[in-house]
Amino acid sequence: MTSERNRDTAPARGGRFDADGDATRRTHLANERTYLAWWRTGLTCMAGSLGLGRVLPEVTTGSETLAILAGVVFGLLGIACFVYGVIRYRQVDAAVRRGEYMGPDDRFVTVLAAVGVFVAVLVVAIVLIDA
Repeated sequence: MTSERNRDTAPARGGRFDADGDATRRTHLANERTYLAWWRTGLTCMAGSLGLGRVLPEVTTGSETLAILAGVVFGLLGIACFVYGVIRYRQVDAAVRRGEYMGPDDRFVTVLAAVGVFVAVLVVAIVLIDA
């Protein structure tokens, strides 16, 4: 039984297991992964912006203005993801160092959802116009 307990609580490289320190390290790594996810989302928005704003008008008829508008909005959404990602990364990092929790900004999350719905409506309009 002692060996089972030691195996569960001993760190992989030996030494003393520090549950609080390990949790803090994992939280910092999770924050870093989340920051990188904001970057991936921003890059995806930029690719969508290029596709909607430049490629789509070349291959469809009748929806050029809507496609360009959707591309611009999607590009701005990508920029917002880059900016908010770094702001959020810094806020969470500071909160973790203080031993606190830092929830997301409800206003930004709401605006993000609204802009996403707006782009989706534009895309549906483009599909309907070209049908």
